[in-house]
Amino acid sequence: MSARGKFISLEGGEGAGKSTLLAGLREHMEQQGITLVQTREPGGTPIGEALRAVLLDPAQHGMAAETELLLMFASRAQLVREVIEPALAAGRWVLCDRFADASYAYQGAGRGQPSERIAQLERWACMGVTPDLTLLLDLPVATGRARAAGRGDADRIEVEADAFFERVRACYRARAVAEPQRFQLIDASQSPAEVLRAAMRAVGDLLAAERA
Repeated sequence: MSARGKFISLEGGEGAGKSTLLAGLREHMEQQGITLVQTREPGGTPIGEALRAVLLDPAQHGMAAETELLLMFASRAQLVREVIEPALAAGRWVLCDRFADASYAYQGAGRGQPSERIAQLERWACMGVTPDLTLLLDLPVATGRARAAGRGDADRIEVEADAFFERVRACYRARAVAEPQRFQLIDASQSPAEVLRAAMRAVGDLLAAERA
C-alpha cells in the first residue's frame, strides 16, 4: 500500500502571484519525481466549478456573507471527497490554489463571519484533511491590487475596497504566526524567480522529511 501523499496549499491576496508560482512549482515537483495532482478553490470539480461561477459573478452583488461562506464550503466539501482525499490516500501529492485558510481570511476577516462558525464548517466539510505545508504569498495590498488591475475585469470579490483586503492580509499573517510549523511566509514583492526559489526550499524541506 502506498504511503499517504502530502498536501500543499497556496494562499495570498489578490495579485500575489499564485498562478505564476503554481506553474513553476508544479514543474519543479514533477522533476523531483513527485506524482502530483493540481487543483483550485473554489472549483476543482464539475460541481465546484459551477459554484465558482456563482461565487465570482459580479452580477451576484446581493449575495449574503452567510451564503458566500456556505457555497465556499460546499465547493470545498466536494473537492475533498472527489479529488484531495482520494489522491492523498493513493500516495499522490496535492497542490491546491487556496484551501480552508482562505475562508478564515476572506469570509471571516473580510466579511465578518465568526471564526468559530468557520471552524465548525471546516471540521464537517474537510473530514480532517489539512495541508502539510501552506505557502503564503504576502505583499502590500496596494501592490497586489495594482498587479491585479492588469488582468481584465474584476470578479465579485476583487471589486471590494482596500479595507477589505487589508483585513484579509492581516488574518493570513496572524494565521502564519499561529502555525509556524505549517506556514511558510514568502515575500511576494520579490521577483517571480525569487518567490519560486523560496517555495522550492520549503517543498524541499517537506520532501526531505518524507524521505528521511
